[in-house]
Amino acid sequence: MNTLIRLALFGLALLAGIAQAADPLVVTSGTARATPIAVVPFGWQGGSVMSDDMAKIVGNDLRNSGVFEPIPRQNMISQPTGPGEIIYRDWNALGAQYVLVGNIVPAGGRLQVQYALMNVATEQQVLAGSVSGSGDQVRDMAHYIADQAFEKLTGIKGAFSTRLLYVTAERMGGGTRYTLQRADYDGARAVILLQSREPILSPRFAPDGRRIAYVSFEQKRPRIFIQHIDTGRREQITNFEGLNGAPAFSPDGSRLAFVLSKDGNPEIYVMNLASRQLQRVTNHFGIDTEPFWGADGQTLYFTSDRAGKPQIYRQTIGGGAERVSFVGNYNANPKLSADEKTLVMIHRQDGYTNFKVAAQDLQRGTLRVLSDTSLDESPTVAPNGTMLIYATRHQGRGVLMLASINGRVRLPLPTAQGEVREPSWSPYLK
Repeated sequence: MNTLIRLALFGLALLAGIAQAADPLVVTSGTARATPIAVVPFGWQGGSVMSDDMAKIVGNDLRNSGVFEPIPRQNMISQPTGPGEIIYRDWNALGAQYVLVGNIVPAGGRLQVQYALMNVATEQQVLAGSVSGSGDQVRDMAHYIADQAFEKLTGIKGAFSTRLLYVTAERMGGGTRYTLQRADYDGARAVILLQSREPILSPRFAPDGRRIAYVSFEQKRPRIFIQHIDTGRREQITNFEGLNGAPAFSPDGSRLAFVLSKDGNPEIYVMNLASRQLQRVTNHFGIDTEPFWGADGQTLYFTSDRAGKPQIYRQTIGGGAERVSFVGNYNANPKLSADEKTLVMIHRQDGYTNFKVAAQDLQRGTLRVLSDTSLDESPTVAPNGTMLIYATRHQGRGVLMLASINGRVRLPLPTAQGEVREPSWSPYLK
């Protein structure tokens, strides 16, 4: 993709090259030791082998949060499927603080799952429940159980049942095929929502999780579309001269912020989707781009080079801009954590090629680098603020990397062939 187009649309001009490869799974020291938990293989009362290992999915979910450290299966002395079968001294010897057990029973063409979470030290039940679904909903049920266990133990709503958008670019003959895909948050079960011979950029979920906005070059110029996920119905939102890019839904889904250069310079605008009324938010000779909404629906965080190099600013609609990033010579692509205390961004401390994902404490001003690669871009944060996904390079290919906000976990997500970029995390889904 032309670098000038990317600069104007996103305020990023990442140099081509291959970053240092990350290990398949990197667990760092983080802020505290993860809580040891045993997710025991679930009992299965059916005849054939299940296509997915439900307990493994649950364990991986809890691990990905950076809060829990699952006990390896090869270390398990026994594999109970119900609370009454648990020998607590065995699990205490392994250092497990919690044990999660489950049992799957086929019933009337569906699967019924009973699960329980036990505290090893007190030998008391922390959580018990059941969930049912069809044979092709094993992953949905596993994510649901992980969500319930995570919320019970942390007080934070689980985000494992959410979805992910991303774009792939694959060489096909003399051209490139771009696909917009949706998958589970961990990259599984990807489905194609749109294919094009022209670039697709900046996919973003609406707050209802049923619509997405993105930039398409199918008219040989960047234009913004909204697509309904269930029906595939598309609606073109912008057709202005020049750049039309970086769409972002307001918290209530009624407005869309984006970047236009129709007046000669890339500026941020907000459109009321019902009336199509357009309001200009920024007015500066610098490049203003990559808007991201605050929870109040009146504040926008964005990238601007008005100080000479890209930095993060925030501005209330109708108010003045305030710079919020000061560490490093490059900060771009802002995203907020759920509690709005942490700003996640692409950060460069010095030089010209070392782009990393970083998190800034907005109250203290301190900044932590969360990635160990060097050509990172497009961070997106889970709706509960515990994990993020970003695009980077791994083994010479553009991939998506999942990381816990506390810095304990990093791992590449399984995705389709080709270069993978532009991830966007969904809101909580009903």
